[in-house]
Amino acid sequence: MRTPFIVLIALCAACLTTAAPAAQPWADYVPGQTPLYNSYTGKAAPFPGGLTGAILPTSSGAPAADDLLFQNLLAAEWIVFSLYQQGVEAFNVSSFTSLGYPNTTYDRITEIRDNEAGHLNIFYDEISNASIKPGPCKYDFYFTGPEEWLAVQVLVELTSMAFLTGFVQEAQTNSTRAALLAIAQTESRHNTWALIDIWNTDPFAGPADTISPYANQVLKLAGGFVVNGSCPTENPPFPDPGQHLPSMSFNGTGAVGTEIDIIFPTSQPTFKNGTDYYMVYFHGLLNVSLPYDPVMHTSIVPNFDAGKGLVVAVIADAEGAPTMESVVAGPLMLIEQPAVLTQSLAPFE
Repeated sequence: MRTPFIVLIALCAACLTTAAPAAQPWADYVPGQTPLYNSYTGKAAPFPGGLTGAILPTSSGAPAADDLLFQNLLAAEWIVFSLYQQGVEAFNVSSFTSLGYPNTTYDRITEIRDNEAGHLNIFYDEISNASIKPGPCKYDFYFTGPEEWLAVQVLVELTSMAFLTGFVQEAQTNSTRAALLAIAQTESRHNTWALIDIWNTDPFAGPADTISPYANQVLKLAGGFVVNGSCPTENPPFPDPGQHLPSMSFNGTGAVGTEIDIIFPTSQPTFKNGTDYYMVYFHGLLNVSLPYDPVMHTSIVPNFDAGKGLVVAVIADAEGAPTMESVVAGPLMLIEQPAVLTQSLAPFE
């Protein structure tokens, strides 16, 4: 499936330093067979990070079974990669050591950036030549310094885990499911590093990470980092399909067992008279529904064990939010670990 796109070679040639291999055909940048995705230390974006546009189909055949899934995933991975690339460009070793963080912090961020570039390469390769391969947009991550960047990093990694588990449920082939699991394991290691070295907290989130069943709803949140009008015009919609649900925020600590006041920052959901609504909370493998009063807009976060990991909440018109269409607002991300972040990332909601 790897095609040596000449235009990609030209775009990449200027983005590699002496720490990375010289510009070669796309097929030569194979994740697992090049140091580019592990030990490249330059500030310039590693291949395919230098690309600027979408890649149009080169085949008239039918799309592969999971092309749409990987189109959504590639567009999301551009967001993740761009966060790390912006961090590598904006900071250096002393940016973090001067604040008391370990002297390996910048090196780890650079290494994760390389891993994310490898994910881009993998997802490009997974989309068949019969479908568009989305290019990067411009992104605003709302950070002005290294500490804010580190806060966003944890949220992005936790969000990655949530939408990857959702995509596993949507995948049509076993090879796609295996690829998603392999990527999720890598993202989990990235988050574990941050929890240990940066936040000095227990890195274990319990026996299972949180499954959010509707990946595109989580991707909608990630789309909040995209600068309006900055995407290549050939890119497919993101996410596709999109529900355009009202966003949710809250007042309160967001800790398990506490009350939160639900806020709708942009638009109010349409609540129908005579319909029962529920606040549905996902944590680990659990799905807990509590009655939701559309007048009072309050809810209690269930007392999930030890308050670890991530809680994802939506408002639905059926217990358990059994279908994507039953969700009327959300999702809301409640970070239980490290808990200090839940209130510091309001722009993301």
